[in-house]
Amino acid sequence: MDLSAHILTKTPDSVLAAASLIRLVLLDVDGVLTDGKLYYGNTGEELKAFNIQDGLGIKLLQRAGIEVGVITGRQSSLLERRANELGMGPVIQGREDKSTVLAELCQKHSLALADICFIGDDLPDLKVIRNVGLGICVANANAALVQYAHWQTYARGGEGAVREVAEMILAAQGTLDNLLAFYL
Repeated sequence: MDLSAHILTKTPDSVLAAASLIRLVLLDVDGVLTDGKLYYGNTGEELKAFNIQDGLGIKLLQRAGIEVGVITGRQSSLLERRANELGMGPVIQGREDKSTVLAELCQKHSLALADICFIGDDLPDLKVIRNVGLGICVANANAALVQYAHWQTYARGGEGAVREVAEMILAAQGTLDNLLAFYL
């Protein structure tokens, strides 16, 4: 069985239908792109670990013409660096009012809520998850998000959850197998 067929058989039809419309994937950072832990060194430096498989998932989405961006309440030069490495955009940092940012992005980019997937892990993500076309939470998300999300990943935040979502969206849009053929 190929990867697309495997994903399509284990994902609910309603999720696949929503995923087939996605043009923009927005991510929370801490707890989604990272494991949610904050590491501080003795001299005040902050460290974050990003999963390389999530990075390739982002690149696969971009190759399929789907933009990938970030909305996060925290400010981080480490995120800025990683987002630049991956060519991500929009990257909105230091904004806890994520639903307001979502409305601004929809207006600026002429997007409907149905065009957007958001992946989150905790309460500041709840309004956005409830309002976008495809609201997803990671395996270790807060219980409130699990209740309202359209789908929950098997992978935890920072451990491949973004890659899992990327492959599901690409399978729903019928582009995953062609993208993977590059690596064969």
